[in-house]
Amino acid sequence: MTRAKASSLRLEFDDNVMVALLSGEHNQHLAHIEKSLDVTVDSFGNCLTVSGSAAATRAARQVIESLYKCLADGTYDMVDKALVDDALRWVTNGNAPDGPHAGTAFDTWKKKIVAKTRGQADYMNLLRQNEVVFGLGPAGTGKTYIAVARAVEALKKREVERIILSRPAVEAGERLGFLPGDMKEKVDPYLRPLYDALYDMMPADKVDRMLASGEIEIAPLAFMRGRTLAAAHVIIDEAQNTTPVQMKMVLTRLGQDSHMVITGDLGQVDLPAGQPSGLAEAVSLLGDIKGVGIIHLSGRDVVRHPVVARILQAYEAGQKRSDAAK
Repeated sequence: MTRAKASSLRLEFDDNVMVALLSGEHNQHLAHIEKSLDVTVDSFGNCLTVSGSAAATRAARQVIESLYKCLADGTYDMVDKALVDDALRWVTNGNAPDGPHAGTAFDTWKKKIVAKTRGQADYMNLLRQNEVVFGLGPAGTGKTYIAVARAVEALKKREVERIILSRPAVEAGERLGFLPGDMKEKVDPYLRPLYDALYDMMPADKVDRMLASGEIEIAPLAFMRGRTLAAAHVIIDEAQNTTPVQMKMVLTRLGQDSHMVITGDLGQVDLPAGQPSGLAEAVSLLGDIKGVGIIHLSGRDVVRHPVVARILQAYEAGQKRSDAAK
């Protein structure tokens, strides 16, 4: 077995304080990089020396430089383990060395939302460039969270007058009348991920005021027929559970100065057996339509616990083997 050739490189930075923040308390962030990439990182003042295989030292350099850039340009005022994991994920997935936080960002009331994977960066660019965007992918890829971030930014900048959130309220038929409570109480449990994202990006009192004023509206899919949604940023979540009739209906609600994001996971369709997904049909029909963007996120874009990404990648590989055997 051929042993990887050892390599060593020296990184020198302008700001000792930023190097200390990057390194973490007791150099814990450097230790995490060492363990993840099988390198050794030695620090002295404003200098870091990285040793290991040539490929590993290059990767470590990209991680360290991207973290330093986050601090230097004010994107973040501190480094935590999640940020280090973002940088490691970006580099180990073979992305360019510009770092996970370069380029497109969405500016919300509470924080700046940046891409954590190349797929997320492409998704964010699509959201800026198109009136209608389909964001497809498994759980944990940020497809809903990023859609909400763009909506919040648009509302903050007064590019739209309201945000409209919707999804199939009951996976196999939207039988809203059989659920207890008023309309908000009926659909709130289904919209929890959207609420969580809103409260993560906006002060709670602002969310509550905007819900009361109608600037943020909860509109169950079953109640959108006949409306024209003007000057709005519309998000249709869990759209794999729409029927073709529902999907056509909601797409044709789009009015002047509005944008729509449709998110879903075609691997998690809960419609009755034999009922085609409206999301699958729409994606197959609208790929070449001007103003429509479609992105397929994958296990490489999962930003939850690393084991989730590995689980999803295993399922994707199994599905490919199954398809090839047919």
